[in-house]
Amino acid sequence: MPAKSDPPASDALPDDTVDAVVIGGGTAGLNGALMLARSRRSVVVIDSGTPRNAPAEGVHGLLGLEGVAPARLYERGREEVRRYGGLVAFDEVTSALPAEPSADGDLRFTIGLASSRTLTARRVLVATGLRDVLPDIPGLAEHWGHGVVHCPYCHGWEVRDEPIGILAVGPASLHHALLFRQLTDDLVYFTRGTDLDAETRARLAARNVRVVDTPVAAVVTAADGKISGVRLTDGKVVARRVLAVATTMLARTEGLDGLGLPMTDLPNGMGRSFASGLAGATDVPGVWVAGNATDLTAQVGASAAAGALAGARINADLAVADTDAALAAAEKESAVHA
Repeated sequence: MPAKSDPPASDALPDDTVDAVVIGGGTAGLNGALMLARSRRSVVVIDSGTPRNAPAEGVHGLLGLEGVAPARLYERGREEVRRYGGLVAFDEVTSALPAEPSADGDLRFTIGLASSRTLTARRVLVATGLRDVLPDIPGLAEHWGHGVVHCPYCHGWEVRDEPIGILAVGPASLHHALLFRQLTDDLVYFTRGTDLDAETRARLAARNVRVVDTPVAAVVTAADGKISGVRLTDGKVVARRVLAVATTMLARTEGLDGLGLPMTDLPNGMGRSFASGLAGATDVPGVWVAGNATDLTAQVGASAAAGALAGARINADLAVADTDAALAAAEKESAVHA
């Protein structure tokens, strides 16, 4: 679950309309802001200070920054955005609403903040990320991001050769099991009431994956503070050091209802995200989305790339709007002197 700590100092917020407000200070939001700032756009990033990967010790699968601590990655990202004139404010969005267009017909949005400040923006990039909902198993949440993992590509190498347990939540857990079997020879699949047909059981058995049908009662913590096993409802404990679980992934929507962004549901109740099209465009003119808020399975690198694409598209959209306004002004001036 996102962990919140005391944030660094915020930049002073402008009173004038800015080209873009980026809601979310993770890799998608910061990379989108970086593209805009480097295009000489005025951009403000609103960072709630609760990144999804805060509990993790390092970020993996990110070329050139393999193993970097999440906090350091975001710190560097903020430094880079600020280097080109972008602003970062540690705050929370309480409202986001379309506003009256400008005199030349350009879009406007009003962003309300928990600090009681208000920003006016021409465009909005939503990069709020997601929150993970874990199964309600006593002792599970305490180990999230350490002994309890969800992604074999984010954490797999670090838990290789450990006794791993798959806590099934539905069909996606079968795929989970096959991926984690690549990382360890000692894998147990806890069905937790999910259905496994004979063919699926045979496939798991062929890979030497042990299946446990007895319901799970709790996660057991050892004296060293790490996971030591899984207690079943019959009292038996299955020794495990790592547990893998597919979470329910929900895009973070707090304060954004006023934008009217459409949502998309994953099959089997596995998650909900903002719907988007090319480069994060949405059905709401002037609003883009990027990162885990719209692509629930994107890793850090993919989220950063999505933010860059969205930032570039926003800049292109603003360039067209600027030209339209300049042409209208020129035609008006010409008519006056005709």
